[in-house]
Amino acid sequence: MKKRFQLFILFLSLSGCTYAQVGQGGNWGGGADEQIFSPGFVFQYISSEYKIFKKASWQDPYANPDAPGDLAGPLKSISSSSSPGFGLGFVSGFRLGDHTDLRITPTLMFLDRNLKYEYEDPTKNKLQTVPTTTVEFPVGFKLKSDRRLNFRSYILAGGKYSMDIISKKKTDDSGKALTEKLLKNKKSFFSYEVAIGFDFYFEWFKLSPEFKLSNSIGNVLKKEDHPYARPLEKLYTRNFQFSLYFE
Repeated sequence: MKKRFQLFILFLSLSGCTYAQVGQGGNWGGGADEQIFSPGFVFQYISSEYKIFKKASWQDPYANPDAPGDLAGPLKSISSSSSPGFGLGFVSGFRLGDHTDLRITPTLMFLDRNLKYEYEDPTKNKLQTVPTTTVEFPVGFKLKSDRRLNFRSYILAGGKYSMDIISKKKTDDSGKALTEKLLKNKKSFFSYEVAIGFDFYFEWFKLSPEFKLSNSIGNVLKKEDHPYARPLEKLYTRNFQFSLYFE
């Protein structure tokens, strides 16, 4: 997967160089880089997973003294694999200089994250899916290279605030057996982000494909006492995003 993305980045770079040679020059891109404020919109593909920190006693069987028949464990492993999602949002770009922009991109994101619990008794194995619908407020500083006719590259660094707005019905597990309890995340958290991207200037707009890594700063695990939350010390979110910005 990493090799494919590296080849794709190389392809975009070569395409941009070629496009710069044949571009018409002038004020292409709708003048987005010359305006103090530049609006737009964004489409995102997201691949998300958890970074897991387990307690020292994570393998111990879970036993509830109030319900001795309700038992899960001992555990063999807890893992998280990448899950796909998508996002839609708006772009507010503020020109700070010839090579620097401030970019704010409020976005609505839809994705699931998962944790797989494997027990010594394989009949007890469990895949916990955490559905997530978040409103994101990313703020980043975009540092741009010199423009070569109708192409330039850039890097971006910043942070974001995420707020989960998923319906309570999807996370309500009251009255369920312990082995049917749901893993939950905190309602809001902060993340840091780094990205690399490319600006392509067309006659009336600017298109910017971008690759971004995003990691939560704090623990997103909601502490609860059931077989799937007790073995965990901390959970951090880790996202890879491919975005298409139109300005």
